[in-house]
Amino acid sequence: MPDDPLSWIDEESAHWSSRGLARRLRARGGAGPGLIVVGGQTLVHFGSNDYLALAGDPRVVEAARSAAAFYGWGAGASPLIAGWTEAHQALADDLARFERTDAVALFPTGFAANLGTIAALVGKEDAIYSDRLNHACLIDGARLSRATLRVYPHNDADRLDALLARDQGRFRRSLIATDGVFSMDGDLAPLGPLADLAERFGAMLLVDEAHGTGVFGPDGRGAAAACGVAERVAVRVGTLSKSLGSVGGFVAGSQRLIDWLVNHARTLIYSTGLPAAAAAAAREALAIARAEPWRREQVVHLGDRLRAHLKGAGIEVGGSTGAIVPVLIGASDDAVSASERLRAAGFFVPAIRPPTVPDGTARLRISLTAAHTDEQVERVGRLLAEGY
Repeated sequence: MPDDPLSWIDEESAHWSSRGLARRLRARGGAGPGLIVVGGQTLVHFGSNDYLALAGDPRVVEAARSAAAFYGWGAGASPLIAGWTEAHQALADDLARFERTDAVALFPTGFAANLGTIAALVGKEDAIYSDRLNHACLIDGARLSRATLRVYPHNDADRLDALLARDQGRFRRSLIATDGVFSMDGDLAPLGPLADLAERFGAMLLVDEAHGTGVFGPDGRGAAAACGVAERVAVRVGTLSKSLGSVGGFVAGSQRLIDWLVNHARTLIYSTGLPAAAAAAAREALAIARAEPWRREQVVHLGDRLRAHLKGAGIEVGGSTGAIVPVLIGASDDAVSASERLRAAGFFVPAIRPPTVPDGTARLRISLTAAHTDEQVERVGRLLAEGY
């Protein structure tokens, strides 16, 4: 009999587990806003990116139901064939108005938006300048593009300046790519200095607003709007799956950018389109987010309150702001143990381990939503301060 071609997995998996990095899928049940049911236990849910608590809003659910009844569930084809409906167009138009750009392209996921956009904008004759803590989709997009990749230290605009100056004239095109809000640290990119550098060196600037849309900026337009540079960011990538409670991704920008992506972004061209129901749900969520700014104000208030409590207890939360509050622990096993103790106390707080974060920086990642209460935040902060 031939050797098992997958036998190598056993040894590699054992090594992975020995480092405290093994994960498994855990099916959850339904629950109310800000809650999760795991293993029959109802917990306060601090693991969701549903920042504005819109995923379960009855108005959003009804918008999805009505669109599914009208269009059917699956889109059935890629957007350029027959997978682009009036629901998709209406969402794209509303997002463009919200972002104050000419147009928007829709993608099946936020990951696909970054992957396809980067590979459509640069190639092997070009260079990409990427923050060291960028999300995996930005990293993988850079690799897929075959462009030369330069990685600069986290949020270090001075080092990026030096890299751009050294490379000036060496490449056909340059792209600076960064998260607007870093998903595991909750801190903002220095978008003002990055916009200055992009303009000085003639580089394109791409900002992933996945964790910024709906939370940051005076109107919820994201980190770039909060920093006053939204109109200076040539490529703004967003997701429909976090603050907007649906699924999918988008790119907002000039009409020529969107036309280019529709013709060259392979993750758009060769993927089945979003279900029309998902587009309708996201459109309703966007309308609610704009009409009910208290949601954004509540989640920011809760984040500020929790960070103040933790800092007062000497707990390290980094430079986080907004809805994401990391509790830095260090060792992976210690982070998992802390997560399990909090679960026993009624809180779902996920442990984040390498390779999602660098070695030695495992943490608890608390994600706040507009459905959480001051009392819930006070309780989890008190438990953490007591060494839970």
